[in-house]
Amino acid sequence: MTYVPMTARSREEGHRTATSLELFFDLCFVVAIAQAGARLVHALAEGHPGAGVVGYFFVFFGVWWAWMNFTWFASAYDCDDVPYRVATLVQISGVLVYAAGVSRAFDDNDWVVAVIGYLIMRVALTAQWLRAAAGESGAARSAALKYAVGLVICQAGWVALLFAPDASKRWLFLVLVVAELMVPVLAERGHQTPWHAHHIVERYGLFTIIVLGETIAASTVAVQSALEEHEALDELLPIAAGGLLIVFAAWWIYFAVPMHERLNTNREAIPWGYGHLLIFASGAAIGAGIEVAVEHAVGKAHISQAAANAAVTVPSALFLLMVWLLHSRHFKRGVAQQLVLPVSALALLACTWAGSYAVLYAGLVATAAVVVGMTLSVRGGQFERAGADV
Repeated sequence: MTYVPMTARSREEGHRTATSLELFFDLCFVVAIAQAGARLVHALAEGHPGAGVVGYFFVFFGVWWAWMNFTWFASAYDCDDVPYRVATLVQISGVLVYAAGVSRAFDDNDWVVAVIGYLIMRVALTAQWLRAAAGESGAARSAALKYAVGLVICQAGWVALLFAPDASKRWLFLVLVVAELMVPVLAERGHQTPWHAHHIVERYGLFTIIVLGETIAASTVAVQSALEEHEALDELLPIAAGGLLIVFAAWWIYFAVPMHERLNTNREAIPWGYGHLLIFASGAAIGAGIEVAVEHAVGKAHISQAAANAAVTVPSALFLLMVWLLHSRHFKRGVAQQLVLPVSALALLACTWAGSYAVLYAGLVATAAVVVGMTLSVRGGQFERAGADV
């Protein structure tokens, strides 16, 4: 379609699935995620966990927030005509520019390139909200205009951040993060945009798969490089096996429950959507942690064994805990089922002090979480379909 009026889509629309353009949009974020993960690996391997985690959070927030803004807008107003596609491709271009600036932002606190990429994305999204406002009336039009105004104000703040003293940039960054998070909360007061619950859950699931896929790719490259340089198969095999088990378990646990059944209003959806920042960030950080463990095993990381282990166990535990908090706890029956993931998260953290086999033990703990959760669910007759178990 060359052009159609942009009007709200129905929340009751049947068979709503992700489009090829949305999948393409997600795929382009792999570049930015890989850049953030690479900088985190370098910081952790050099013994700078504090600076590494803070820098990783700041960079990843921009990736996640840009993706999230597009996703929720598209769920409500995707008309798939030429102007919509062009605006989306412009946002993709902004993502790639943002990715190009990740290393400078992470290492040197230089946000110029990243903010330029962010500006490209935001201008295109603002145009989309203004177009949506033009096709709406009443409370829906007001909500769309609030989104557009909020985007402009926040983006002006990001540009102003470039001129702030370096010592204050990180604190001002947090202020802007809060401002960004408040835009949907304020814009949706009085009118809920017509996002589609099943579509939103599918989109978040697809991005989770991309994050976990990036983890597998980064881990594979790290193991391959280490083998080519050191041939340390005995040291690397337990790390590779444990990392694979962790990722497999993370996938199984995330997709265990039909979350779209719970997303009915913004009261459930906004905390759920925002909480995924930690799910996505921890999922991607698992891959970075495995890379750090590999570098330590071959003597390239200048940190202790426990620190190298923590690079894997901490994000893995955080992933399980957040999935339980946002997903699984709503479908549990009884104390035993409720405790599976929190206890597993604690057990993962305990693996930090398990020496050179910590990653393998962590993988076994994650696998046990799946098996125990599945067993308890089957005994309780909770779910009929395979996989709805943890």
